[in-house]
Amino acid sequence: MKFPIIKILSEELLSKNRYLLNKFTFEIQINENKIQKQVREVYDRGNGATILLYNKTKKTIILIKQFRFPTYLNGNKTGMLIETCAGILEQENAEECIKRETEEETGFQIDKVEKLFEAYMSPGAVTEIIHFFKAEYSSDMKISEGGGLISEQENIEVIELPFDYAYKMIATGEIKDAKTILLLQYAKINNLIV
Repeated sequence: MKFPIIKILSEELLSKNRYLLNKFTFEIQINENKIQKQVREVYDRGNGATILLYNKTKKTIILIKQFRFPTYLNGNKTGMLIETCAGILEQENAEECIKRETEEETGFQIDKVEKLFEAYMSPGAVTEIIHFFKAEYSSDMKISEGGGLISEQENIEVIELPFDYAYKMIATGEIKDAKTILLLQYAKINNLIV
C-alpha cells in the first residue's frame, strides 16, 4: 500500500483555551484515481508520559485516583478514575516529564526509568503521543505525600496495590483508563512482577 498524499486546504482555529482545537479541511489521495475531500476537528494538547511504578519484592504497584470530568460526562457516576501517574510534557523531554510528574503526583523521587514504547491514545481526534515508562520504587524513595499541584487544581490520592489485585481490576471495570490497562498488560505479559 502506498502512502496517501495529503494536501491541507484550510485550518480554522476553533478554540485556544488551555489547548488548541482546530478544524482542518484537506484532500487525501488514496490512489491514482481517488481523491477525497475531508473535514476533521483535531485537538492538540501536546504529548504526554506515563509510568508503571512497581516493587518486585512486595509485588505491588503505585496508582493514583483523581477526578476526571470527561469520564463523568460519559457515564462515570463519580468521575473518579484509577490510573497510572502521567502528565503533559512542558518544555522538557519525556523522561524528565515523567520523573517530575511522579514526584508531584505520588511523592516518589525516582532517578532511573526505562522507556517501553509510545502510542497514540485517541488518533481519530487527538494529536497526543504518550511515552510509556516503567520504574521500580521503594519506600526510601518517598520524599513527600504527593497528591499533585494545587496550582493545577490536582487532588490526587496515591494508592499502593498488590499487582495481581490491580490486574483483576481491569476485568471488574474498576480500572478503565487505557494507559493504565496497557501498562498492566505489559507487566503481565513480560512477567515484570512475579
